[in-house]
Amino acid sequence: MRVLVVGSGAREHALVLAASHDPAVTALACAPGNAGIASLAEQAGVDVTDPAAIAALAVSWKADLVVIGPEVPLVAGAADAVRGAGIACFGPSAAAARIEGSKAFAKDVMAAAKVATAHSEVVDSPARLDAALARFGPTWVVKDDGLAAGKGVVVTGDLTTARAHAMTLLESGHPVLLESYLAGPEVSLFCLVDGQTVVPLIPAQDFKRVGDGDTGPNTGGMGAYAPLPWAPPDLAADIVANIVQPVVDELAARDTPFSGLLYAGLVLTEDGPQVIEFNCRFGDPETQVVLALLATPLAGLLHATATGTLADHPPLEWHPGAAVTVVIAADGYPGVPRTGDVITGAEATGVLHAGTRRREDGAVVSHGGRVLSVVGTGPDLAGAREEAYQRVAKIHLAGSHHRTDIAVRAVAGETTVPGT
Repeated sequence: MRVLVVGSGAREHALVLAASHDPAVTALACAPGNAGIASLAEQAGVDVTDPAAIAALAVSWKADLVVIGPEVPLVAGAADAVRGAGIACFGPSAAAARIEGSKAFAKDVMAAAKVATAHSEVVDSPARLDAALARFGPTWVVKDDGLAAGKGVVVTGDLTTARAHAMTLLESGHPVLLESYLAGPEVSLFCLVDGQTVVPLIPAQDFKRVGDGDTGPNTGGMGAYAPLPWAPPDLAADIVANIVQPVVDELAARDTPFSGLLYAGLVLTEDGPQVIEFNCRFGDPETQVVLALLATPLAGLLHATATGTLADHPPLEWHPGAAVTVVIAADGYPGVPRTGDVITGAEATGVLHAGTRRREDGAVVSHGGRVLSVVGTGPDLAGAREEAYQRVAKIHLAGSHHRTDIAVRAVAGETTVPGT
């Protein structure tokens, strides 16, 4: 099987790495890729916002399976274009990708599917903002209704801060979604979906705030771990039965069947799991830990999803133990990152590249905000965390920063589900 992965981040590095271990894969490419992916796969330049260009590359490279990593090409219709060229594609249609591309659409689908989620209201005019804010908070949750790379959300107990973020979005022409605040630990559950059948992967938890102790602004994600030692053993099955499958069925009933990876971001409240958001693709950085533990060959699994044969696929197998990933970010992130700095230690085992490129002299340099994801595995969460931070310590990038507390509360037994 010839597999083409589209994207350039650590998520795509993790996908390529997993696919490279699949004996069914005879050729592997990534477009556009990055400095780390280059050692595992052919690379090709492509504009990931151009569905026609992605489809043309898939045809010219003679791909048997295209795996689209980021949300932007999916929302733009890249999977439609690839399937239109007669090639199997892992990723939803543009119509189904609206589950991430429009939070208002997602809320409408959840309401129809009778799925538990935060109360919400869309505001599209500054004239309506103050009255709407008065119906929420404290705490206020203010979101960009469209794609924002994980950074369009402000959660704050300060009304002035909430209003300022909402006004910034509205003045940029973006509708605002206000939500009620949900209390409890967050969970990310990836589900493979082939239009009807839903197969969950193991739950993970990510860390969105930039600083230790969940301080500072939201980011695309600063680290993650899996599995969740504090979660109920039937958590994934419960979420599939009561949340994911009803949403999949509702999308199918709307003639927009979902095929690909449906990511449910949830809060485990005292009233049970409630949805924060749905994403239409593998999450980053959770992919880095989930795939580190997946023993089932990845390419065959994604091909079964893409071709509607997921129900016939054997049950998933998992490596024992746990995985932790720590994101190393460039100076300035999540604002404007500093780029072009030389990175040492970036080619070691367990280091996945995101914002990197190789300079003409061969040096690996920073080329984005989230630069590297460093993964550790171990017999338990404490061991995985120790290995991850040992690997982080061997990497140098001037001005970089990372969180030092990824999974620390879970290791200490301080993460609990309300009401249990």
